[in-house]
Amino acid sequence: MEASQIQNLFSGNIRRLLLQADLDYEKLYEIRLRAGRPMFLIYDGGECFLRTRGREPYLVTREDLKETLEYVSGYSLYAYEDELRQGYMSVQGGHRVGVTGKVILDGDRIRGMKYISCINLRLAHEIQGCADPVMEHIRKENWTAHTLLISPPRCGKTTLLRDMIRQLSNGSGKIPGVTVGVVDERSELAGCYQGIPQNDLGIRTDVLDGCPKAHGMQMLIRSMSPSVVAVDELGREEDFKAVESVIYSGCKLIATAHGASLEEIFSTPFFGRLRKMKVFERYILLGKEQRAGIIRGIYDERGNPC
Repeated sequence: MEASQIQNLFSGNIRRLLLQADLDYEKLYEIRLRAGRPMFLIYDGGECFLRTRGREPYLVTREDLKETLEYVSGYSLYAYEDELRQGYMSVQGGHRVGVTGKVILDGDRIRGMKYISCINLRLAHEIQGCADPVMEHIRKENWTAHTLLISPPRCGKTTLLRDMIRQLSNGSGKIPGVTVGVVDERSELAGCYQGIPQNDLGIRTDVLDGCPKAHGMQMLIRSMSPSVVAVDELGREEDFKAVESVIYSGCKLIATAHGASLEEIFSTPFFGRLRKMKVFERYILLGKEQRAGIIRGIYDERGNPC
C-alpha cells in the first residue's frame, strides 16, 4: 500500500500531520474527518487521534473537508454524482471515501449531497494467502462449496472473501481455476477505479461494479457463465430470489453476512429459509481477538464443526 497515495487525498494541513505521524498503513483501516471534531484513526488494535506538534488533537475544519473532497474527486465532483447519491466515492487503489452531509431530495429520490460534514476513508487491504486455512474446506478438485462467511463489522470478512475469490479464480496445484463472477455493489471487493479493478481477484474473474446484488447475480448468470458467483453482505429480502437463481443454475455461491454467531444468523427469516433449504454447505465464522481475521470455526450445512 502506497502511503503517498493515501496522504495525497487529504488537505495540506492533514497531509503534513500524516507525514509527521509516520503511520503503519498496513494496520490502518479508517481515517475519519468530522467538521470541528478531532481526526480519528482506526487501527487494527483500536483508535487514536491525529495530534499536532503541541500534542493536542487536531480539529478538522470545513476548509479541510472542502479541500479533501477536491483532491479525492480530482476537482470534478460532478463526475462522482452517481456515487455520491449512495454516500461514497471509490478512489484509485481500491479505497472508499464515505461522506455525510445535507441530503438533496427530489421527491423520495436522493439527488445529491451538499454541506459535507464528515469524510471517512476506508482503506482497502489485500492480504494474499489469508484464505489458505479455509480453501481445503470449500474447494476440492471437482467440487466447490456454497459458502457463507459470517462476522461482526471490521473483522476481515471482505478481505478473506477477496482472497478466496482470487484463489478460486487462479487455481493451485491439482485444483483448477474456475470462472468467478463478482457483484461488487459498493466497490469494496475489486476496488474498481474508472471500471478497472485495483485489487487482485484472479485471472478468471469478471466484475459488475456498483451493481445491486439482486440484479447483478442474475445478470452474471445470463451473460457470463460463471462457475462461482461471489457477493458481499447478503441479507435483503430481494436477495433471496437471486440466490435461488444462482443455486438452481448450477453455479456455486460465495457470500458474506453480518453476524456474531451461527445462532444469530439462523434466527433471521432470510438465512433461516436458506438453512432449511440447506443452500450453504460451509459456514465460516470470523471473530476479532488480538487482530481481525480470526477464524473461530468452519461448519457444514447442519452447523456441525468440520
